[in-house]
Amino acid sequence: MAKPTEGRLVWNHSTHIHGLIPILERLIKQDGIQTVTPGQIGRVKGHSPHLQLRISVPIRGGFKAIARHGKTVQEVFILTNLEQSRLEEAIAFAMKKS
Repeated sequence: MAKPTEGRLVWNHSTHIHGLIPILERLIKQDGIQTVTPGQIGRVKGHSPHLQLRISVPIRGGFKAIARHGKTVQEVFILTNLEQSRLEEAIAFAMKKS
């Protein structure tokens, strides 16, 4: 039986929310995750004292997630064959080790 291949982290932008990249690097090592692409960064009115990563909406081939820390928000596109509940478990596992 072949070992599953590790997912790929795409570096499209030069800036990311502080602490997000180590979480995404742990996420791509999990089975079923093919590609993770951090996207656009923006500002929000609300304040999130701790880094959060939650699934937002389904997209073709996976899900869009939203990372929040402080007043900063960043889109994260995750291409996967996992169902939403399994992906949420994978994200929770990746965030536990931070």
